[in-house]
This record gives sequence, C-alpha cells and structure tokens, in this order.
Amino acid sequence: MTTIEAAEPVIQLKNLSKTYGDFTAVDRLNLNIYPGEIYGLLGPNGAGKTTTILMMLGLTEPASGEALVCGLDATRNPMQVKRKVGYMPDDVGFYEDRSALDNLVYTARLNRIPEAEARSRALLLLERVGLAEVAHKRTGTFSRGMRQRLGLADVLIKNPQVIILDEPTLGIDPEGVRELLALIRDLSRNEGITVLLSSHHLHQVQQICDRVGLFVQGRLIASGDIDTLSRQLDGAPTYRIELDVLPWNESLETALRGVDGNGRAAHTRRRSLGQQQPERRAGDRCRLRNGGHDRRADEGCHLRRRIPVRRAPSSLRAGRHLSSLFRRRRVA
Repeated sequence: MTTIEAAEPVIQLKNLSKTYGDFTAVDRLNLNIYPGEIYGLLGPNGAGKTTTILMMLGLTEPASGEALVCGLDATRNPMQVKRKVGYMPDDVGFYEDRSALDNLVYTARLNRIPEAEARSRALLLLERVGLAEVAHKRTGTFSRGMRQRLGLADVLIKNPQVIILDEPTLGIDPEGVRELLALIRDLSRNEGITVLLSSHHLHQVQQICDRVGLFVQGRLIASGDIDTLSRQLDGAPTYRIELDVLPWNESLETALRGVDGNGRAAHTRRRSLGQQQPERRAGDRCRLRNGGHDRRADEGCHLRRRIPVRRAPSSLRAGRHLSSLFRRRRVA
C-alpha cells in the first residue's frame, strides 16, 4: 500500500451505475481516490467519463450505487459537495464582454466571498496561472489555451479540496498543454489539492497522474500506475532485439539462437539501392523475437528502446482506437 492509499479516500464510488433506457452509461463502478492524489480517468469519447463526473457532482442521479465526495453523498447533498469541489468542463464559459478579473470576482461573490477578498484572491490566481498581464482584457479575445488557464483559476477561487477537470487540454497546442499540465501538477503538489483529470490522451495523463483508471463502455477495467497497468494487461515484459550485423555468418546465427529466453531467431537480407547483393550478404539483419518489446542496435552502436503493447484483451478491443492509448516510447 502506498502512502497516498494509507489515507481515507476523499472520493469513493461504490457500485455506481447510470442507465438511459436500455443503455448503460456507467456499469457498477467502484473507485477510491485519495487526498493529494492526481488521478487520471482515461478512455475514449463515449466511455462514460463525463457521466461519472456529473454523478460525483450531484448533477445527475445514479440508477444505483453511491458517490461519496469529501465524506458527503453527492446525490443527497449536492450543494455541500459543490462548495468543496471545483469543476472545469471541457468548454469553459465566461462573460465575454467582461474582463478576466471581473469574471473571477463574479464567481467568488457567487460563493459568498467578500468583495475585497474576492478581488485580492482573483489577482493572486491570475498571477499563478500566468494571466496577470491580461487581467483587464475581455475574455472574448482570449485563445483556447488562455480560457483553459482562466478556467483553472475559476475553479480555484473558492479554495476547493478537490478539482475535477474534464478534458482540460482539448484543443490546446502542444506548448499550451505542457504548461497547463505543469500548472496542475504544481497546484496538487504544493497545495495538497486532489485532482481528478478526465482525458483520452495517455501520453498527457501519464506525465502528471499518480494513478490511471482505464474506462471502457462504462466499466473501469484496470486501475493503477502505468507499470501496474502494463502488468495487469500484458503480464511480464517481453522483448524483440534487432541487430544490424556486417557480415552475417552461420556461426553467429547459431550463437544467437542459443541465447537464454530466445523464442525465435531469424535473419533477413537487406540490399542497398543500386547495388548488387554481395556474396557475404553484408548488412543482413538478425532479429531475436521474444514478444512485444523492441530493442534495436543500429549502425554506430546507438541503442534505442521502443515499448508497444501487445493485442489488448477483448474488453479493450470494444473501444477500437484504445490500443493506441497503451503505446509508450522511451529512449534508453
């Protein structure tokens, strides 16, 4: 058990289900999220992530089960939950004819924060999210990335215990994504805020999340850190090694076939364009195959490691493009 998991969960979902007629949007979801944790809810569009979030906020009632947030039943006490939770949807709405500062002060006043405190807190948050220089600029002129930054300040204006971010990086350029993710991570680490981040981009989620849950067709099929998920879905790691050998000979092939754990050894001939193939078969490539991971030694002894994932289980294949979610690349 990790240090985070030793604490009492700040979010508890118990057999949570939501149906619309014959369609099951969320199917018996069980999930614990702990104080100070950044948890990524990962899955394709239509998997049920937003529906789950709406039940956690008391904005829609579950068909069965319960959602406890900060010790409160979200269905029975939605207003109390909203006072403790900040929520940023995928498309944040602001009064576009008003300035960024005006919008934040307005949100603070709605949360019964005195005007003087509301203004000072808004200015502090604008500085923190990098919008101090445009504090008096109308939000209608803001880019998508600037609006997301302002949205983050908006959910923090009431000092929430938990913030829920639904696809926060959607439509932002790569540099903006990097800066926003770094900002979210710093807020959680420095202020102990619990973060639930919903996304369909694994490469973004894994940068900042302590744990990730894979959500497909309303079901949480796996949960844990990236290494734990790899073991759950694929078992022990396997490797494929490719060597560029010059020249190739049969004794080398015999030696390679004798390497412990080698499932299969094979070689293929390569020919340079416009050249005849030499008798010594120069440039032949030997491949040691032992599963899904690749390790290649190219000319110049540069070693490169690539880690894809083998065919996902049937529960994952239901979301056809989810296979790309589990593909990582590392440079060794």
